[in-house]
Amino acid sequence: MLMENFMRSKEYWSMVVDGISAATECVQLTEAQKKVIDDAKLKDMKARHYLFQAIDRSILETILNKDTTKSIWNSLKQKYQGTTRVQRAQ
Repeated sequence: MLMENFMRSKEYWSMVVDGISAATECVQLTEAQKKVIDDAKLKDMKARHYLFQAIDRSILETILNKDTTKSIWNSLKQKYQGTTRVQRAQ
């Protein structure tokens, strides 16, 4: 619950819940659309940074290959499903 509250306070919780929408390669994006995507990528990078800082080093090695905050969070939920750590985090 603590990490969730922190991510919400930084307005990064949407990166955990929704992730980043990927643009289709064949679609021509406007500059405004490109900016929205770039801003979302930056926000996701910042959220991942916070998660990396909060995670124990032994666990960190198992999630370093994850590309988004959502995939990191889902991996952690799966790893700790049913434990008191996850129950407190939800």
